Amino acid sequence: MKRILFLIVFAAFAGAVSAQEASGPVMAFEKKSHDFGDIVQGDKVEHLFKFTNTGNEPLIITNIQVQCGCTAPEWPRNPIPPGGKGEIKIVFNSTGKMGKQNKTSTIVSNAEATNQIVFTGNVIEKKQQPQ
Repeated sequence: MKRILFLIVFAAFAGAVSAQEASGPVMAFEKKSHDFGDIVQGDKVEHLFKFTNTGNEPLIITNIQVQCGCTAPEWPRNPIPPGGKGEIKIVFNSTGKMGKQNKTSTIVSNAEATNQIVFTGNVIEKKQQPQ
């Protein structure tokens, strides 16, 4: 009976340990959000979101879904190896926008977890120069 109990406890422990190990690609961001502060209407601003693949398989980003056409993403097209680093550039065009902006972009990849990056900003009216 002790032997069976020991085997059950050992199997449960081994399962718990293996569940804690990262399996596949994992995106670990330095920061997942950025605040541009005040942006003059019509300006284009950009930010780099830096990440590392902390998993044990290559990371492949296939798409970045944005909320509107005012946001243009750029991402690495080649696989990021385990331990490799990458950057996602987000360009925000404030033309036609006004006031507080809060935009979320969803990263489509082969990582198990869904990753999102967020930027905020406050678009202010462009002052006209006196002639």
